[in-house]
Amino acid sequence: MTPEFAGNQIIIEVLYLIASVLFILSLKWMSSPTSARHGIWAGEAGMLLAICGTLLHHGIVDYRLLAIALVLGTIIGIPLGRVAMTAVPQRTALSHAFGALCVTLVGSAEFYLQTPHISPFLMSVLSVEVILGGLTITGSLMAAGKLQEILPQRPMTYKGQNVVNFLLLAVALVIAVYLVLHPDARNLFPFMILIALAFGVLLIIPIGGADMPTVISLLNGYAGLSAAAMGFVLDSKLLIIAGALDGSSGLILSIIMSKAMNRSFSNVLFGAFGQVQTSAAAGKEERPVRSATAEEAAAILAAANKVVVVPGYGMAVAQAQHKVRELFDSLSKRGVDVRFAIHPVAGRMPGHMNVLLAEADIPYDRLIEMDEINGDFAQTDVALVIGANDVTNPAARSDTTSPIYGMPILDVDKAHTVMVIKRSMSPGFAGIDNPLYYLDNNLMLFGDAKAFVGSIVRELGGGHG
Repeated sequence: MTPEFAGNQIIIEVLYLIASVLFILSLKWMSSPTSARHGIWAGEAGMLLAICGTLLHHGIVDYRLLAIALVLGTIIGIPLGRVAMTAVPQRTALSHAFGALCVTLVGSAEFYLQTPHISPFLMSVLSVEVILGGLTITGSLMAAGKLQEILPQRPMTYKGQNVVNFLLLAVALVIAVYLVLHPDARNLFPFMILIALAFGVLLIIPIGGADMPTVISLLNGYAGLSAAAMGFVLDSKLLIIAGALDGSSGLILSIIMSKAMNRSFSNVLFGAFGQVQTSAAAGKEERPVRSATAEEAAAILAAANKVVVVPGYGMAVAQAQHKVRELFDSLSKRGVDVRFAIHPVAGRMPGHMNVLLAEADIPYDRLIEMDEINGDFAQTDVALVIGANDVTNPAARSDTTSPIYGMPILDVDKAHTVMVIKRSMSPGFAGIDNPLYYLDNNLMLFGDAKAFVGSIVRELGGGHG
C-alpha cells in the first residue's frame, strides 16, 4: 500500500465517520419540530460528505461517467423536490423506489462480479438485499400510483391472494437458499429478482388508501434494510450504519402508526382495509344532517373562548393551510384560544398535518398530539374539523362491527359544538359512514375547505369593521 493510498483511505474513513454522526444527529433533531430544520441540514451535509468520500476511492474507473450520472440525477431531482405539499407522500414513495432500484442494481452487479467465488455469508446478505430491494421498487411505485390516484385507492383483491403472495415469497427464498449453496447457478438469479418485483406489486395493491401512511414508513424500513445489506456486500460501514438507521426508524414508525390505528401489521398488509362498506348502509334510511353557512360558522367561532381545529387530508387537498393560518390569526386577535389537534395517522404520510401547518407558520406550541388534547374536548366550545373523516369517527369507540373499532380517535364529538368542513357526505379512506355528522351538536359546512375557511375569515374581518 502506497503512502498516497493510505492517506486517501484515512480521509475517506474520516469523511464517512463524520457523515455517520451527522445521519444520527439528523434523526435525533428531526424528532422535534423546533429542531427539524437542523436535522434536514445535518442529513444533507452527511450525504454530501458521503458522496465526496466515495469519489475519492481509487477503484473509480472513469469520473466522466460519474459526472454524467450526477448531472442526470440533479436534473431529475430538482423537479421532484418542487412538488405541492399534497404530493409529498407520493414523492416520498418515488424516492424509496429510486433508492431500492439503486440497491438492486448494485446487488446484481456484485453477484455477477463475485460469483461463483462468493462466500455463503455474502450470498445470503446479497439475496436479502435484492429481494427487499426488488419488492420495495414495485411496492413503492404502487403506493405512489395509489396516492396520485393513477391506480384505484380502494383495495384490489381476489380469492386466494394472500396464499399466492406467500407462495411467491417462499419461491424467492428457496432460490436464495439454493444460490447460497450453489452460487454457480447464475441463471436462477434473475428469477429471484423478478419474483421479488412481482411480490412488491401484489403486496401493495390489496392495501387501501387509509393505510398508505403505514405502508410508506414500512417501505422506508425495507429500503433501509436492503441498503444495510448492501453495506455488508460492499464492505461499507457507512452504508451499514445509514441503512440500519433508515430501516429501524421506518419499522419503528410503522409500529407506532399501527398502534395509533389499533391494528397489527398483518391486518394492514393482508386485511384489505378500506373497501367501501355498503351492505350495512344499504338498508338504512338517509338521515338528516344540520348545516350552516360561513356567516353562521363565523358567528359561532367569534363567540367561543376555546376552539380546537382538527386538520385532515381534505385540508391538504384544498391547500387550505394558509387560510387556516388567517383564521387562527383572526380568532387569536379576538382573544380566542385556538389549538390544533393532530392525529398520528391524519393525512397520507407520517407527520403530514404537522408539515402543512408548519409551512403556514402555525406556532409549534399550538400543535397538540391526540393523547394530550383528547381530555380537553369536553371543555372546548368549538371543534372545527377540516377535511378529517376516519380519525374523528365515534364508531371506533362503540360499534364492534366497524372495521375501525378500537382505533384511537380524536374525541371531537365531546365538544359543545362540532363543525365539519367537507365537500360532501362521502365516506373517508376507510369507506364507512361517520355517525359524527348526524349528532345534535354537529353542523356540516359543505364546500371546498380553502374557500369556506376564507369566507369565515372574511366574515370575522367584517365583524371588526
